[in-house]
Amino acid sequence: MKGTLYLIPTVLAEGTEHVVLPAEVSYTVGRLTRFLCENVRTGRRFVSALKVHPSMEALQFTELDKDTTGKELPDLLAPLLAGHDMGILSEAGCPGVADPGAIAVDFAHRQDIPVVPLTGPSSLLLALMGSGLNGQRFAFHGYLPIDSKTISTTIRNLEQESRDKDQTQLCIETPYRNNQLLDHLIRHLRPDTRLCLAYHLTASDGWIKTQPVAAWRKNTPVLDKVPVTFLFHAALGR
Repeated sequence: MKGTLYLIPTVLAEGTEHVVLPAEVSYTVGRLTRFLCENVRTGRRFVSALKVHPSMEALQFTELDKDTTGKELPDLLAPLLAGHDMGILSEAGCPGVADPGAIAVDFAHRQDIPVVPLTGPSSLLLALMGSGLNGQRFAFHGYLPIDSKTISTTIRNLEQESRDKDQTQLCIETPYRNNQLLDHLIRHLRPDTRLCLAYHLTASDGWIKTQPVAAWRKNTPVLDKVPVTFLFHAALGR
């Protein structure tokens, strides 16, 4: 009999474990001893913060990151094939969504290993919920190109797609590049396109605001090096 792969959401902001995570997450983490995570240090810190294990010494944390290849998966997930349950931890939010854990989930399905996703905070869904933009049609584009010429073309193309499909566009950026992405968005989007910034959601200093690009140009915030989700929706009929 094969083990079960649990997809364990982690917090978006430190110190919020006992506020944003349902009891099922703590219960499941408390009975697991094997974890896959993007970064062993942060994975151990998250599990330790839940205070569900009397000792961390008996727990096994194995790295699965963006550089992990398909050839490594049989060894990484060998405990599942041997009948042991395992958990996948994201760096922040939900495993498998803008997260390298997706390849492990795909492997599990191909091997007929049961997969159980647990409820927890998703910055993308929370941002969409709070944006006031179209929640019926939307697309997540991950990280936009870094090159200035390429990103300007990409933004204009996504804006046209938003207008043609009445679709909300979502993207993210590495926190230290938040201000650069915001600058590109407010320079290359049309003034009447509505742009939402979802800043450090679930944290005590978090906020979310949607307004036309023209308004952001008049009063552009300086974004700290924290997670921010960017959303925009183009005005229709142009």
